[in-house]
Amino acid sequence: MTRLLTFLAIGLMSLMLFITTSGLPMLFDPNSPAATHVSPRYIEKSHEETGSPNFVTAVLADYRGYDTLGETTVIFTAGIAAVLLLRAARKHSDCLPGGDEE
Repeated sequence: MTRLLTFLAIGLMSLMLFITTSGLPMLFDPNSPAATHVSPRYIEKSHEETGSPNFVTAVLADYRGYDTLGETTVIFTAGIAAVLLLRAARKHSDCLPGGDEE
């Protein structure tokens, strides 16, 4: 019975994923909303609105600044967590099997 429910749940999730993604525009479609409305504005107006000669930098730093800050915060937090976990593992290596061989 559990296997049947598992396969039913997987099938239902697969169907929902297929239906959801079938409504997305094709990859690299020049008529997608991002390519027809947003990108031309960034390319044409980024220099005069931001003063940055590089429009990629203007998009990341000025137009999507909060998003970039959030992504940087997540990566920084993950790095700090990894360092703390590795430091704690080294400090408590005597508790692990084979940790007292030094």
